[in-house]
Amino acid sequence: MKLIAQLIIAASVATLAVSSFAEEPKKEAAAVAKPDLAKGEASYGAVCAACHGADGNSGTPAYPKLAQQHPEYLVKQLQEFKSDKRNNAVMKGFASALSDEDMKNIAFWVTSKKAKPGFAKDKELVTLGERIYRGGIADRQVAACAGCHSPNGAGIPSQYPRLSGQHADYTVAQLTAFRDGVRKNNLQMTQVAAKLNDREIKAVADYVAGLR
Repeated sequence: MKLIAQLIIAASVATLAVSSFAEEPKKEAAAVAKPDLAKGEASYGAVCAACHGADGNSGTPAYPKLAQQHPEYLVKQLQEFKSDKRNNAVMKGFASALSDEDMKNIAFWVTSKKAKPGFAKDKELVTLGERIYRGGIADRQVAACAGCHSPNGAGIPSQYPRLSGQHADYTVAQLTAFRDGVRKNNLQMTQVAAKLNDREIKAVADYVAGLR
């Protein structure tokens, strides 16, 4: 009986040891995966703030607001600027100087900042933009923007970016770039934008700017 008891105890100790050993890589991975917000703030201030604003709220319509954007989306865009999957000479230069860890730190820091609301400018365009954003264009098989970016423009984390309050000028530029084949890093957006004319693009962009 003593021998059996000793064997049971030994087996239990071995199981606990293996379990603890298996947990170590998980703990290490979690520690590695956690972004360093202090480093992110420092890197953002040095690399990004001049164009995108000190708190991610760009004051220049040509540069996007980054505050409250989904961090996974920002990391993806930076990686694609670096790899030339998304073509932009200025952003290529900045992104090329960043490691994946830098990108993650920056993205998680800037998304912790609150986005300032935007506003629409053209009442007539806003009405058309709302119709397209919420209902699409059925006769051209244009899906409603709200289906992916949500009714209030908050987007879906890790999948679709936040649009709420984004500068209309920037949104127009990106939709036009998708439509004209200049921006090629999202096939779904290329297919949607290809079916929109200039007025419809401006209308959607103006409506998005005022979303809250």
